[in-house]
Amino acid sequence: MTKAPFSGEGERASDLLGLIDSDVCGPMNTQARGGFQYFITFTDDCSRYGYIYLMRHKSEALEKFKEFKNEVQNQHGKSIKALRSDQGGEYLRQDFDELLK
Repeated sequence: MTKAPFSGEGERASDLLGLIDSDVCGPMNTQARGGFQYFITFTDDCSRYGYIYLMRHKSEALEKFKEFKNEVQNQHGKSIKALRSDQGGEYLRQDFDELLK
């Protein structure tokens, strides 16, 4: 059984902070200075502007999201409307869910 190619065009956010794409990557084979083995990315879907935060442990994802959220909301005077991820375990924690509500 073959899969049909994706033929549609994905919808893009029409406003800053309307949709944020995020992903956690790691552990890396080689640690960065300071013992960082992971990083988390946040990309604004409208502007395609990206932010990268280094992490020592995957469990720091919530704290880095809070840091990112405070930074961009203060900078733009707007709230994040939606967060899109690959449904990794770091985004499925209850405290992360409560913050997003």
